[in-house]
Amino acid sequence: QVQLVESGGGLVQAGGSLRLSCAASGRIFSFNAMNWYRQAPGKEREFVAAITSGSSTNYADSVKGRFTISRDNAKNTLYLQMNSLKPEDTAVYICNALGVRSALYSRRDYWGQGTQVTVSS
Repeated sequence: QVQLVESGGGLVQAGGSLRLSCAASGRIFSFNAMNWYRQAPGKEREFVAAITSGSSTNYADSVKGRFTISRDNAKNTLYLQMNSLKPEDTAVYICNALGVRSALYSRRDYWGQGTQVTVSS
């Protein structure tokens, strides 16, 4: 019923910027929050940023001041603007929608497949 597809990943030099998108297909009635996570090879999945249905935001300390999460409800799209990128930001970035209410389900979570971000030194 709902699918999440990330885009916008790629290769960028340290200090550069990148904007990730997460497009949600399917009719969404409401949601509790949408989040970005990232996972580097051999590392556990790490929380990056969140935005609630009321537009409150939360960031991991490692990205605070550099990343900005936002969404466009009319387009069912989540964004992550990443500035001042560091090599440590290299990871697969994964979109998550929490507590989604759709035509078929209530309070269901969805995950995208991820998009690769590589930051060179």
